[in-house]
Amino acid sequence: MTTPFGEEDVSQLKVGDVISITGNIFCGRDAVLPRICKELETGAWEKRGIDLKGGVIFHTAVSPAGVGPTSSNKLEIEGSFKVLSSKGGIKMHLGKGAIKPETVKMLAENNAVFAIIPPVTALLESQTLERECVAWSELGMEALYRIKVKNYQAIIAAAKGESIYE
Repeated sequence: MTTPFGEEDVSQLKVGDVISITGNIFCGRDAVLPRICKELETGAWEKRGIDLKGGVIFHTAVSPAGVGPTSSNKLEIEGSFKVLSSKGGIKMHLGKGAIKPETVKMLAENNAVFAIIPPVTALLESQTLERECVAWSELGMEALYRIKVKNYQAIIAAAKGESIYE
């Protein structure tokens, strides 16, 4: 699958599908996701000129050592799913760990999915082609990054109101 994703691309995914992601994805975790949500809710995000529609948000920090998933069920991360999906247009949340049933339902209502990616930092680094800090550089590796990837492998963990954790 190539980013950005269209509505049709996401509506065809089901729990257990193994996908390969190529294109630009956004990276953020605890420190930056609440900031994005606040700006989306207040309308300030539009001034940044960063289009999230059809995008993927990877729950990770970006460091010189590479990228690897962090737990998506942290309060600040899982709490961002609704705003990012409904107001930002994010179609895929990428991370690791179980998410709440109400989050699974909300994803279905917004034609969005949650995919898990194994913690394989070395492999992901070899498939990361470019990286660019696009917002909040003062947060260092926890800033918002856009990375260009080729063939990131992920497993759909929540789609259409179903979850592999149930």
